[in-house]
Amino acid sequence: MRVTFDVEQLDTFLLVGSGVTLLAILAVRLSARAGLPSLLIYLLMGVVLGEAGLGIGFEDAGLAHALGFAALAIILAEGGLTTTWSEVRPSVALGAALATVGIAVSVLVVALGAHLLLGLPWQLAVLLGAATSATDAAAVFSVLRVVPLPKRLVGALEAESGLNDAPTVVLVTLVATGAAQEHGIPLMLAEIVFELAVGSLVGLAVGVGGAWVMRRAALPASGLYPIAVVCLTLLGYGAAAALHASGFAAVYLAALVLGNTELPHRAATRSFAEGVAWLAQIGLFVMLGLLLSPGRITLGTVAAGVGIGLVLTLVARPLSVAVCALVQPLPLRELAFLSWAGLRGAVPIVLMTIPLSEGVPGAENLFDIVFVLVVVYTLVTGPTLPWVARRLGVSGAGAVRDLEVEAAPLERMAADLLQLRVGPTSRLHGVEVRELRLPTGASLSLVVRGEEILVPEGRTVLRHGDDLLVVAPRRCREATEQRLRQISAGGRLARWLPAADRDGEA
Repeated sequence: MRVTFDVEQLDTFLLVGSGVTLLAILAVRLSARAGLPSLLIYLLMGVVLGEAGLGIGFEDAGLAHALGFAALAIILAEGGLTTTWSEVRPSVALGAALATVGIAVSVLVVALGAHLLLGLPWQLAVLLGAATSATDAAAVFSVLRVVPLPKRLVGALEAESGLNDAPTVVLVTLVATGAAQEHGIPLMLAEIVFELAVGSLVGLAVGVGGAWVMRRAALPASGLYPIAVVCLTLLGYGAAAALHASGFAAVYLAALVLGNTELPHRAATRSFAEGVAWLAQIGLFVMLGLLLSPGRITLGTVAAGVGIGLVLTLVARPLSVAVCALVQPLPLRELAFLSWAGLRGAVPIVLMTIPLSEGVPGAENLFDIVFVLVVVYTLVTGPTLPWVARRLGVSGAGAVRDLEVEAAPLERMAADLLQLRVGPTSRLHGVEVRELRLPTGASLSLVVRGEEILVPEGRTVLRHGDDLLVVAPRRCREATEQRLRQISAGGRLARWLPAADRDGEA
């Protein structure tokens, strides 16, 4: 059957789509005031628009599968572009362990619980365990960045959420298609290792190659740089998928490399990626809400979702964290927080579209259970994270936000013009220009204070709200940014303070 899409349908789509998107954007503020994750509002919007509400029918699991993967790729790209490698590096071993060994432990525990408690056959039990064991990148990247935590915890959770989509997607696909049962566990493990290894190599190659190109490309408009960088990350996904490898591993690692490379307009690129990722999240959650049929939700479905959620929260997640702590031992209170902070979101629901699209018997019931689990788990976990962090003593008081630094290339001078603002909590306030001690060749050229433009001298004192223009040769741009961030966090004595004090982890 040929599907047509005419101008009238386009008009309707733009009317409804723009209205729903605008309401979803405004709902972010409402959800923040209420202390609820925005994904719940988006899912509810999808349910209201669906067959039980306004009557918009959507039952195409294959299309939901494809669109869900596209949205996850964009969300992972934003996560990689906005992750600071220097913060993640000390905890990358723990994050990688949680994304691999931790996933395996969680899948086994949840699958066993689903088999014993719900009487599910092993195929469905393993699918349920695999789908619910992955943490959600969008939830982690958005929630943890507003909770003041030691960098080693943030780094571990961000690395885990960025890396664990890849193995779970491969596992769910192999089990749903029957390839795991046909070829056995050894070949299934070999397939997972192959897809992860090749996908990672492709992502690193695209990231390094893309950074080399972007550093040498003098594009005619600054707005083209963010688009080019995001396209490069998605190129990594497509290239890996063409090689039958993990596109999710590729897109995240490509974005991580590009986001931590000296590229023009880096802050603008991050802002653009954040906006596109929000759009992807809105579309993803509304679509998943449309896919739900509320009439199928029974008391048994709710009980099953809550029961598996308890197994996941109280048994599987703590056990996986305890096993992975052998890689990087942490205090018990930090391990307890890691156990509670395994945020779920759209990923489990998206993963359940795979068995739905494959026509696996019992997949609809499994989808409903996962939907209930995600809603209940998000209601319980997300709003309580700040409280749990304070009770466990892992929440840092008054943590300093990093400076937002914008860079524009000065091609003829082989330098970059850095623009930054002294934020309300920055300890750059009160520092004299001569106390900055920037690397040789870098200099503070201009200070914009309200309506006043100042040409700074050595005794000029910086104030909250100042916009600074710094010229830095490219050879020392990274050192210049690092020095400014150190002073923003530690004040004029940052050079002589221990690193732990500057990071707020002492």
